[in-house]
Formats: sequence, C-alpha cells, structure tokens
Amino acid sequence: MSSSTSSPVRGVALALALALATTLLGGCAVITVGSTAVGLAATGAGLVVDAAVGTVKLGGKAVGAAVDAVTPGEQQ
Repeated sequence: MSSSTSSPVRGVALALALALATTLLGGCAVITVGSTAVGLAATGAGLVVDAAVGTVKLGGKAVGAAVDAVTPGEQQ
C-alpha cells in the first residue's frame, strides 16, 4: 500500500472520528446543561419550601403569642 492512497483514507477516518467526537461531546454538553438546570430548580424548590416552613413557624409563634396575651394564665 502506497502512502498516497493511505493518506486520503486516514484523512477521511480522522474527519469521521472528529465528527463523531463532536457529536458525542455536544450531547454531553446538553446533558450537563440539563442536569444543571434540574439542580438549580431543585435548589430553588428547596428554598421555597424553607421559606414556607419559616413563614408557618413565624405564624405559629404569632398565634401562640396572641393566645397567651388573651387567655388568663399563671404568672411566674
């Protein structure tokens, strides 16, 4: 096999390998961006839940303080 016929075959093989690698890396980038978006959404949802729990706790404390102020109780 001469070097003149070997070179075009190698060039085509290299081009195909690069095209395949680019396609696979493109898919990885899409998966990475997707997983990042899911992670951020989960973090955002966690913050919303934390805020809701904090609001309920503050509401409960306010109701408890109002009930304590209205009802007669033992003085310490």
